[in-house]
Amino acid sequence: FSANAQSVSPVELRCEYKHNPRGIETKQPRLSWKIKTAENSRSVMQTAYQLQVATSLDGFLKEKEILWDSKKQQTDRSIHISYEGSRLKARQQYYWRVKIWDNQKNESAWSEVSQWEMGLVDSTQWNAKWIEPAFEEKEKAYNPCPMLRREIYLKNNIVKARLYITARGLYEAYFNGQRVGDELFTPGWTSYNKRIQYQTYDVSKLLESGENSLAVRLGDGWYRGQFDSFNRWNNIYGNKTALLFQLEVTYENGQTETIISDQNWKASTGAIVMSGIYDGEVYDARRKKKGWTQTAYDDSDWQEVRVANHPKGNLVSTEGVPVRKMEEVKAKEILRTPKGELVVDLGQNLVGWIRLKVKGKARDTITLYHAEVLDKEGDFYTANLRTAAQKVQYILNDEQEQIFEPHFTFQGFRYVKIEGFTGRLSKDDITGIAIYSDMEKTGSFTCSDSLINQLQSNIEWGQKGNFLDVPTDCPQRDERMGWTGDAQAFASTACFNFDAASFYTKWLQDLKA
Repeated sequence: FSANAQSVSPVELRCEYKHNPRGIETKQPRLSWKIKTAENSRSVMQTAYQLQVATSLDGFLKEKEILWDSKKQQTDRSIHISYEGSRLKARQQYYWRVKIWDNQKNESAWSEVSQWEMGLVDSTQWNAKWIEPAFEEKEKAYNPCPMLRREIYLKNNIVKARLYITARGLYEAYFNGQRVGDELFTPGWTSYNKRIQYQTYDVSKLLESGENSLAVRLGDGWYRGQFDSFNRWNNIYGNKTALLFQLEVTYENGQTETIISDQNWKASTGAIVMSGIYDGEVYDARRKKKGWTQTAYDDSDWQEVRVANHPKGNLVSTEGVPVRKMEEVKAKEILRTPKGELVVDLGQNLVGWIRLKVKGKARDTITLYHAEVLDKEGDFYTANLRTAAQKVQYILNDEQEQIFEPHFTFQGFRYVKIEGFTGRLSKDDITGIAIYSDMEKTGSFTCSDSLINQLQSNIEWGQKGNFLDVPTDCPQRDERMGWTGDAQAFASTACFNFDAASFYTKWLQDLKA
């Protein structure tokens, strides 16, 4: 062998389809990589590999810390090599690297070190308790979104902090006024009575020595919100939203501390008066509880929470890819329809919501209606939405300029009809936020025919709009279901356009459940 390490190298290391995943439960994670060769190299193939897994970054230099060494394996396989070392431990970080040999008699250097981190692999490792707001709510109607909070005191020299969190419903978490992560619609849509995903966050940089504020806002989502295309049922999976929260802190001296959801939290409601998948959101800024996510907030008038007896045996780590804000679309045109409606055309049909910048008077109510098309007269058209309102409403609290975005809803639209806007609307005041599962783009197609190119663009946007945690049939009307026929017919195209492996892995578990 020439040991020419520069001509071939393993790159893009992945564990269970993901780059450096955190909080997985797979007992034998599958490891994969790609092969990079020198420019213009052809006909290069892997002929062998060697994998090593250790418990620390410098563990590869200490033989006793290497948990698994595959030794040299004569094979061209570079996808889904199962870990075969000693039993993996909950919460532990593992580091791995690979080297390869090719058919040109080259031996690579070791790859850059990649890693994965185990989650809470057993339900007995959950010390947290399910908690619900203790106040009364309507059972067959939209309710204001509950807000839960507590403050804690942490000692000096925090070196590691992990948050394990999920909800019956949807959640947004905040530490000291800062949003935890950028994932949306967590914990995702599953058959909640059979399996509920939890997320694992590295929150080391969000915590401080001394006083800290922990805050979580809950939404109805698919769990208890009005949903189902034909019956418009409420409470399909349960009639109370709930939080499960476990924060584990490690100090420099090796001591650990665990803060959990329990009876020490408090609950209230705030500006989000209602929020639903089909019908949108009402945000009344006059009800906003300023500073509720920060320390030194006076929550003396907040109510208690109750501990709920929900199971934990159905908790699973996150398998799919997170939903995020992926693209911004600027307004293309502001127009008046023949009926005199004020309508904004984004020039692109998308799924997500509108970021609105507005200045008005206290109690002004701004209403946004969302639609895909105009009718043949050029007026705003919503008949195809059936009973889905797709309406977002903002009630101003003062005369300062304000920027609003929804929280626990999404719309399918190109056009937005605006009512109650008293000033002069400019295109800079309204921005479309496209939201979908954060899949890596892997395929593209262009040709000399602009119409076929537009068709391909439509297909990609159709996938973005319908791949929101599960593959849906449509993202706008009162349906938005995970019908299997639509997902099956489109699967090969989906996997050409985007890396949908993790997305389908999660959904197939949903289908099985």
